[in-house]
Amino acid sequence: MKNQKGSTLVLVMVFSIVFLTILGGVVSLVIGQSKTSQKRASWDMALHIAEAGANYYKWHLAHSPEDFCDGIEQGNQGCQVAPYGPFEHEYKDPEGNIVGKFSLTITPATTCCSATIIESRGWTLQFPSFDRIVKIWWGKPSLARYAFLTNANVWFGPEEELKGLFHANGGIRMDGDQNSLSTSGKDKYICGPEHGCTKTTCKSPCSWKTQGCECPGIWGEGEGSEKGLWSFPASILDFELIRRDLNLLQEKAEEAELYYGPSGSKYYGYHIKFLSTGQYSVYKVSRLKPSVWGWDGSSWRYESNDIDRETLLGTYNLPIDCAPIYFEDNVWIDGDISGRITVVAAQLPEAPSSMKKIVIHGNINYMDDNSALGLISQSDILIPLYSADRLEIKAVLLAQNGRVMRYDYPKWSYEPYKTYAIREYIETYGSIITNKMWTFSWTDGEETVSGYEETEMSYNPTLVYNPPPYFPAYGDYEVFRWEEK
Repeated sequence: MKNQKGSTLVLVMVFSIVFLTILGGVVSLVIGQSKTSQKRASWDMALHIAEAGANYYKWHLAHSPEDFCDGIEQGNQGCQVAPYGPFEHEYKDPEGNIVGKFSLTITPATTCCSATIIESRGWTLQFPSFDRIVKIWWGKPSLARYAFLTNANVWFGPEEELKGLFHANGGIRMDGDQNSLSTSGKDKYICGPEHGCTKTTCKSPCSWKTQGCECPGIWGEGEGSEKGLWSFPASILDFELIRRDLNLLQEKAEEAELYYGPSGSKYYGYHIKFLSTGQYSVYKVSRLKPSVWGWDGSSWRYESNDIDRETLLGTYNLPIDCAPIYFEDNVWIDGDISGRITVVAAQLPEAPSSMKKIVIHGNINYMDDNSALGLISQSDILIPLYSADRLEIKAVLLAQNGRVMRYDYPKWSYEPYKTYAIREYIETYGSIITNKMWTFSWTDGEETVSGYEETEMSYNPTLVYNPPPYFPAYGDYEVFRWEEK
């Protein structure tokens, strides 16, 4: 019996040890899983805290748009050199308990980058090493989100293709192809003979009235209506709000030594040619080709917009701070862009008789996706008679008071009209923003009689939130990029 009792005791002790070992393992596993769950919860919470920090500073900028130092006076610690910060804040739960913190670093918008960058690092007090960082880009969309924007009436012919948003404060005759929304500020408008509307051709959905051919805000033979891409009447876009301050642009150019004054009585203006090396050459235009007749939509002009002779002034590097290049004279432009730059042609004080224009002298291309060119003309942006048969323009074009166009050069039977009146193909990649009339082609209702036979216009999506320097933004601030570091 003693041996049996001893054996039972041994078995009890063995099973107890095994049980305690298993129990200890289970407890350790439960504790480990609990800590893992807590760490996972803290890891998830850290992201929420970081996002809360970014949202807080979005709210802060909405109320104090110029404060990038979280209320700290400029020049004090944390607010001396951009990026500013870090600025640390406590994060509380709904009961008011402090459960974590976030730290903010703010990079304000610059001339070269129009977005304010908010970087927020969040963590919990329980596991401070489990931090997470979010980075958001905050800014207004630019007018480069439009492939085409005009303050006037417009006609897109059957050989013209439009890729991107399109808005006209006037009416739209749309006979071409489109892949995005078109909006007009008009419910009805008078379509004029310059857009093919006469008493003879004024047919449904238009009707002849005393004042002329009255049409819907958007109409035509294009398929946009069937695709639900026509919307009118839409809100008018106030062109006065998007005009650039030419005095400011001239001042910035003078500070950067990028201001070119009037070319002189012996010259017709300047020619700027961009080079793939990130440089540009400036010439003075000393002679133009013989004047020719051209119709600008309202009157005949006898003038020349083609260079015949020029003198090199020098070759320079593009400014690293994205300052504008300002010409107080007419400007011819072409070349390959490697960088971000805006070119201005204007004379101040502003007077209708002395406004300056920009002429597209040849192809304009980008060397990479980070390059951008903005052209701001006080009056017109023109394509001349001797333009390339196939022309490519990568830029954002803004004619503040004038038109973006190629004149109607008659296809007469002698030179230079015989060869150059009609061209083959033009492509724009960027935006066309024009206060008045736009056209690259003239038709008789059936075929092209002057200008480019085929037109393709596309917006550049990379410029919507990061346009060329000094180009206008319009609308509310938005988060257009979010990433976790």
